Amino acid sequence: MGDRPREVEALLASVERQDVAPARVVLVGSGTPLADVPHAVTKVPLAENPGCPGARNEGLRLLCDSGEVDVVVELDDDGLLIADDVFRRVRELYAADPALGIVSFRIADEEGVTQRRHVPRLRAGDPMRGGLVTTFLGGGHALSVPMLRETGLWPAAFFFGHEETDLAWRALDGGWRVLYEPGLVLRHPRTSPARHAVFYRYTARNRVWLARRRLPAPLVPVHLGVWAVLTAVRARSLSGLRAWCGGFREGLRTSCGPRRPMRWATVWRMARLGRPPVL
Repeated sequence: MGDRPREVEALLASVERQDVAPARVVLVGSGTPLADVPHAVTKVPLAENPGCPGARNEGLRLLCDSGEVDVVVELDDDGLLIADDVFRRVRELYAADPALGIVSFRIADEEGVTQRRHVPRLRAGDPMRGGLVTTFLGGGHALSVPMLRETGLWPAAFFFGHEETDLAWRALDGGWRVLYEPGLVLRHPRTSPARHAVFYRYTARNRVWLARRRLPAPLVPVHLGVWAVLTAVRARSLSGLRAWCGGFREGLRTSCGPRRPMRWATVWRMARLGRPPVL
């Protein structure tokens, strides 16, 4: 968005240090012309901010249509690759498993600590335990281009929140695997998602949209009921809870886009992976 020039400079430098060079580097500017970026990258300046998933789609379309790549690595603009072998290890993972759709990096702060919310499994006590999961982290990850051609891109209408889960559920329903690999690290400042003014509203609205779009009908009220109770228990402020309730109502009243519920076989697969789609 043009408000983190130092972080972007450091991130691009860490990309250039990789021992396997990327076929192309694309930088998407959400409402910024990217005029001050000196690196030799493909710049995609957008006149307005379409939200995180919408902006990423612009870069993905360019790369997928180019035919140059089989895997895309997406990185937050305030992230940093601290190792020089990340792209090589990603390449090795995909070469070893043709059904690998998504690889989720481990997000660690300046002290190397991974917040509980950044571990994509219910039992999040050990962030170093990798393996197959049912969702992934948006800050740093890799996506299979063949998978994207089957599943489609990010749900742009979400703008912010739960877009990773929507994409992961589509991938799982298509038979692809989602892998959490803690050895692949993206350093990211320790933050709270609530720093975004629209966090509570979009979190609730998109949760409803996600359930309406992707779950078999009997599971929709179960999923939403579980998360309504959890939100009420965890709420730290009345204003945040009100915003969440407003977003929940918005999710029920507005269009969620095309409904393509997952198969019951996918529900069972997710349950075996430790996170059935009601939690």
